Amino acid sequence: MSAFALERSIAINAVLQASKVCQTVFRHLASAGTITKLDKSPVTVADYSAQAVINTILEKSFPNDPIAGEEDSKNLHGDERKPLRQRILELTNTVLDEPLDENKLLNAIDRGTHPGGIKGRMWTLDPIDGTMGFLRGEQFAVCLALIIDGQVELGVMGCPNLPFDLKNQESEKGCLFVAVKGQGAFQRKFSSPDVLPIHFANISSPSEATFCESVESGHSAHGDAAKVAALLGISKPPLRMDSQCKYCCVSRGDANIYLRLPTSSEYIENIWDHASGSLLVNEAGGTISDIYGKALDFSLGRKLTANTGVVVSHPNIHSQILDAVQKVIVKKENI
Repeated sequence: MSAFALERSIAINAVLQASKVCQTVFRHLASAGTITKLDKSPVTVADYSAQAVINTILEKSFPNDPIAGEEDSKNLHGDERKPLRQRILELTNTVLDEPLDENKLLNAIDRGTHPGGIKGRMWTLDPIDGTMGFLRGEQFAVCLALIIDGQVELGVMGCPNLPFDLKNQESEKGCLFVAVKGQGAFQRKFSSPDVLPIHFANISSPSEATFCESVESGHSAHGDAAKVAALLGISKPPLRMDSQCKYCCVSRGDANIYLRLPTSSEYIENIWDHASGSLLVNEAGGTISDIYGKALDFSLGRKLTANTGVVVSHPNIHSQILDAVQKVIVKKENI
């Protein structure tokens, strides 16, 4: 049996079940025509439910493993929150073998409060990465990773609205991406257990590349990315989407470069926004670093406090991308 076979199996099931509850809400929003109103209550229900589902499944198989998740239950207490709790509970119980009650629901959500660190096993979870993409009816992801002694060993990402073939928008939607350290990167459909290996597209010059970046300019500096593209002679329009789906798309060759450039000197990335994606990149043959070429450090708690921004590309062009990024960032800092 290969390393982490049990963890891989459990993680895949957990992400698939959590993705189902997200799809339920997502489809209801689409049919009701309310996505464009940006009412965040539906995504709140899906977010908490997805975390409760994954934490419950992980606890059953790995009761001693802590979890660093994005959510906690502090905003779900009190009589005025009971209708919200009930909606979350009902959605959660649609996919669990053993239904939860309210107390078990809140406890499951709060299993995600681990502070992180350099020693031992832990899981890191983003139950819905890409809130705005969810509300817009576009891309979002359910992201789960196993970290041991500060190193990402396993990553599973569910992308419920991502076409299996991005070039064919009529292709089946619902992709699962899986990576185990040293075992390669794979994708499969939600509807089938059959996995296919994925790889970075081979590229020899940055001028041939397509950027992948966030839709929201508040998440990554679009103006700086455009300046980097100009320096590199890149003329193709960027592929913009929300969430760690960007990691998935560059890893399977839909784009060649992913830039997440800092929007302010104070912003620090969360580990759950990059853990599973970073491993997928490495296992698919790509290179990932911060904007100064440093490896992402997941051993310092719940934040990537040692890193600034993220740069992903093929190893053949990574140094050139970094040179261009640093020219833009340094020039900006000196103004």
